[in-house]
Amino acid sequence: MKKRLIAILGSPHRDGSTAAMLDCAIKATNLAEWEIETIYLYQKQIAFCNGCRVCTKTGKCVINDDIQEIANQIKTCDKIILAAPTYWANVPAVVKNLFDRLLGTALEDTKRFPCSRLSQKQRYILLTACNTPFPFSWLLGQSKAALRTMEAFFKTSGMKRLGSVVFPNAKGRAELPVNVIKKIERLCR
Repeated sequence: MKKRLIAILGSPHRDGSTAAMLDCAIKATNLAEWEIETIYLYQKQIAFCNGCRVCTKTGKCVINDDIQEIANQIKTCDKIILAAPTYWANVPAVVKNLFDRLLGTALEDTKRFPCSRLSQKQRYILLTACNTPFPFSWLLGQSKAALRTMEAFFKTSGMKRLGSVVFPNAKGRAELPVNVIKKIERLCR
């Protein structure tokens, strides 16, 4: 039986640098071993979280939209690759909204402290692109906060990190540099 990989694009540009990173990751994956489903967040109907926290008890959001489908895919996958651009030193609003709405999928509220709902057998890879050229992207921490936000969700949910790749100086560049391709391929094999 094939393992399940969920590839999530958190960019509105399906032909941009972040999408190219996700495409590279999918191509580097052994298709004989993996069933791959791609989620384009900007095409999904995901309302804002209303903060009721019912989901931390039930595991299911009370708002009926596309989040139920995404939550089910995440609960049953073996690996997730999230590709999200860096916007103002963080993730785009649609990605942050996804995390807010998946609170109950990721965490169970207990009397003492929250417990992870997902499994350490599940793995994740994070990809991001930013417009700031290297080394300023690193010195100014342009992608650091975006990666930290993505990492916080998956780590808190109980999943295990495989790694991350940053593509600096990505403005207007859908073609990936060789070093970025090699890093992505190494993580996905």
